Amino acid sequence: MRQLLAALAVVAGTLIGAVPGARAEPVHAIAMHGEPALPAGFSHLPYVNPDAPKGGKVTYGVVGTFDSVRPFIVKSMRTTARGLADPVFGNLVYETLMQRSQDEPFTLYGLLAETVEWDDERSFIQYNINPAARWSDGEPVTADDVIFTMELLRDKGRPPYSARLNRVASMEKVGPLSVRFTFNENSNREFPLILSLSPVLPKHATDVESFEQSTLTPGIGSGPYLLSEVKPGERITFTRRDDYWAKDLPIKRGIDNYDQIAIEYFLSETAQFEAFKKGVFDVYPDGSATNWSRGYNFPAVTSGEIVRKEYESRTPSGMYGFVFNTRRPLFEDVRVRRALTMLFDFEWANRSLYDNTYKRTHSFWDGSDLSSYGKPADSREREILAAFPDAVSADILDGTWVLPVTDGSGRDRKVQRAALTLLQEAGYGIKDGKLVDANGTHFAFDLMTQNEGQEKLAIAFQRSLAALGIEMSIRTVDDAQYQQRSQTFDYDMIMKAFSSSLSPGAEQLNRWGSASRNVQGSFNFAGAASPAIDAAIDAMLNARTADDFRSSVRAFDRVLLSGHYVIPAFHLGKSWVAHRSRIVEPEAGPPLYGYYLPAWWDKTAAR
Repeated sequence: MRQLLAALAVVAGTLIGAVPGARAEPVHAIAMHGEPALPAGFSHLPYVNPDAPKGGKVTYGVVGTFDSVRPFIVKSMRTTARGLADPVFGNLVYETLMQRSQDEPFTLYGLLAETVEWDDERSFIQYNINPAARWSDGEPVTADDVIFTMELLRDKGRPPYSARLNRVASMEKVGPLSVRFTFNENSNREFPLILSLSPVLPKHATDVESFEQSTLTPGIGSGPYLLSEVKPGERITFTRRDDYWAKDLPIKRGIDNYDQIAIEYFLSETAQFEAFKKGVFDVYPDGSATNWSRGYNFPAVTSGEIVRKEYESRTPSGMYGFVFNTRRPLFEDVRVRRALTMLFDFEWANRSLYDNTYKRTHSFWDGSDLSSYGKPADSREREILAAFPDAVSADILDGTWVLPVTDGSGRDRKVQRAALTLLQEAGYGIKDGKLVDANGTHFAFDLMTQNEGQEKLAIAFQRSLAALGIEMSIRTVDDAQYQQRSQTFDYDMIMKAFSSSLSPGAEQLNRWGSASRNVQGSFNFAGAASPAIDAAIDAMLNARTADDFRSSVRAFDRVLLSGHYVIPAFHLGKSWVAHRSRIVEPEAGPPLYGYYLPAWWDKTAAR
């Protein structure tokens, strides 16, 4: 009888919505897997100086241009001014419901949302807005603003914001400061966290009719800064708000320290570095091994005015390399892509161009436990991939796959012969010194590059391909053209960096999911459309345990590597930053994801 009563109680609880083990009480933070590291009532983030002085100024420098200060629309989405909503420089004007910790794989703490409520199944999430939250004009942030923003971005926003309500069954105003989102069958376990990173815009100060148009008129936000000066394509300047509502919140203590933040724009990396040397801006993240080792012999370094710092990476490498546009018939055959991958001579390039600074990249998550490289697939991976027996190469599945290691000559005949064999299997042959197909058409394509650094590596690759009669033309274009052509997939091959983290998730749909293949503005630069990729991403998004998550990412990694969508180039395993000595960082050291610029400050500022 006792067992029967217990069973009836469970059924009754289910009928009224009380799922056993459900979490319904408000919480200060949420994590993808496990629990947040910081408890309710924490004083500050561990990687900041809570007593950092306020004042002074900093100027950053970037390559590119901008013609809009509206970061959430399709128009000018590649040339929007930096800093407005920015993972590097900070969300200076527009804030999100919750904020990510840089010291945890994927944990969010409340910002505009003081607390959230969700259940163990993650079938809903409720945001309870902080009563203190205010727009820069003094008006309160409300539940109506959240609902207004979600609907506006659905109708007139850019990806990924425009698609977020696709996973929502209902959006309900629970009270003046509370909104509940109930999810539909398209949702997954990561989606509540993704939704929590959505920006919120003021309903009372946003013109719906003109929202999708580019503009240089500053908007009203809830963030710590006001956009105070705009010089189109040249400079954007922000001034810190004295009345910023969140300046004393634990999540914000020790952050947003400068009175003024300016961002200067340059047409090339060469011009950018020369400007840094002359003192035009203050912080220079250097991604060039050659420049880091040879470029700092000038007076400001000798005098100590400029400080150089090196940070060891504690996160996955990501993937940088040559990206095939598989929408082009020339690159439809995976054997062709694999052959061209073999012809990239990393050993020659690393020695001749980069003083042997780089490491070869073998995985989209190289250097982390999420990488599949050198590891046989476990039972969970094989379960995910079982329905797609041809999606993963046998050597990648059993962990024995390696990229070719050449003799470093730039013309390793053994590797060339192996690559030619694959090309012959795909229907190509050499005639009169040129690689041609069965119709006699020469194997030729264009590589679109963006800067001098890419062009230098491209020339080395061009030389290797020419040895087999392949003609690769290099087209270096300006930033605006590069972004426009990237957005419309108007290229044969490009060079791209795919960043990776310890918590890959829904962003992979926009990079590799089949549904994004023909969506202009998506990041599916390779044109991937594979059921195996979709299945691996789905498994990753719905993993309930850390072990399941790791296995699903590794399975995903194996499918991407087997598809040879990208010719892997290299990575550093470290990051470099040069900066003016008056700009300092917290003594606590960098967090898990590396140095965090919003926590730095100007030491000449008065406390």
